[in-house]
Amino acid sequence: MATPTDAAAAAAHVLVVPYPVQGHLIPILDLVRLLASRGLRLTVVVTPATAPLLAPLLAAGHPGGGGGVSELTLSFPSHHAVPTGLEVAKGPPGAAPRLFPMHVVAFAGLRGSLESWARARAGTPHRVVAVLSDFLCGWTQPLANELGVPHVVFSPSGVYGTAMLHSLFRAMPRPADDNDDESPVRFVDIPGSPAYPWRQLTRAYRTHKKGDEIDEGFKSNFLWNLESSSFVSNTFQRLEGRYLERPVADLGFRRVRAIGPLAPEADASGNRGGETAVAASDLCAWLDQFADRSVVYVSFGSMSQLQPPHAAALTAALERTSAAFVWAVGSSHATLLLPEGFEERSTASGRGTVIIGWAPQLAALRHRAVGWFVTHCGWNSVVEAVAAGVSMLTWPMMADQFVNARLVVDELRAAVPVSWGGVAAPPTADDVAGVLEATVLAADGGGWARGWRSSPWRRRRRRGKVAARGLRWTNWCGSFVGTCKAKLIRLRLYDGR
Repeated sequence: MATPTDAAAAAAHVLVVPYPVQGHLIPILDLVRLLASRGLRLTVVVTPATAPLLAPLLAAGHPGGGGGVSELTLSFPSHHAVPTGLEVAKGPPGAAPRLFPMHVVAFAGLRGSLESWARARAGTPHRVVAVLSDFLCGWTQPLANELGVPHVVFSPSGVYGTAMLHSLFRAMPRPADDNDDESPVRFVDIPGSPAYPWRQLTRAYRTHKKGDEIDEGFKSNFLWNLESSSFVSNTFQRLEGRYLERPVADLGFRRVRAIGPLAPEADASGNRGGETAVAASDLCAWLDQFADRSVVYVSFGSMSQLQPPHAAALTAALERTSAAFVWAVGSSHATLLLPEGFEERSTASGRGTVIIGWAPQLAALRHRAVGWFVTHCGWNSVVEAVAAGVSMLTWPMMADQFVNARLVVDELRAAVPVSWGGVAAPPTADDVAGVLEATVLAADGGGWARGWRSSPWRRRRRRGKVAARGLRWTNWCGSFVGTCKAKLIRLRLYDGR
């Protein structure tokens, strides 16, 4: 027989507000799936454009324990600064950085609708007892205050990158020389943090103008986060241990709770992130023909589309070398990036395959044949690579990618840099070919990452296992469920129930 406490836990209802971009939605939906399995009821806010990403989770269901996931679809708010119809922050190459702060500020227009929705459920079994939101939705902190419930900030980035981003908008540092893009910026409140050249900081900060409506609204999102109940991040101890051991000044002196890696087990990944352009089983069958760690997987994510000069260097290097590869190219940019006949020549050679559209990345990285990953260093890709035991060839372009690249290259020594130039300074084909020859094509990886291959992550991979969520995840999950349960009990007592 269920006790009253069990019933309260089963009925505890959390409002989840993801930022409506694929790379942010995927990890928070992984977290939603896990919390639902612990008995929480979660309502996820989506727009018509992002609702399909939630569909697999809704279809899976969560029987038992009272947990479950439901959908709240709201139209993307209109805003005078945002082009009509821009629901997801994707655009032609180069456009997203300019539109990004506008998109974040416009999305905050949902606050009034969500407050009305939540208040309509006050005093019912469906009342909201907590708000969980992406760190780009800091406006949900005053919303949670209005509702009288705790607010948890979810970071789809690492602790290090999250602290740096909040440090920028809290301290507003400037380079010593405003005319020098290489002028260093230091983060003294993050122990051990290196200095970064001005050009490697996120463009949304570098172009910030005091008093500008959009820029000030964008900044406010991060300052609101500092008032939240807690931060959680898709990271884990062995990846960012030294940033997890103490409260972080740039996050309001809060310790960040590590809850990663959040990627599902291989047989549960399904169409995570959307329908794939090729079935995972078909891709794995193609990879089966290759020796262990002999294939390089190439992807620059859903936002960091290569510019033509970068793509030209990469395609020339792949054709010049004999490296076996899988290259996942965004469908809307394939004709812009790929030289005529490249895809056909790659297929005919038997050593390369091009996936135009969304690729089953988890399946690829977890396959024994894939040993290297040319990556933009988006945090999802970093976590998935580290958890799968795959060495990275880093090619950061924007946002937190330079920070993530420094972490895996300099601290973890789990990666080899391809380029530090970003969008403005593409490498040459000779540069890229040289890295491929020294790593992927060398019998021992050219001596790179020997320690990495003997690490616990590599040993887990040889046993066919992905790095598992450990005690920290269990502790946070139990604590969060307990908080939601206690809040619901207090509300019911207040109602006289």
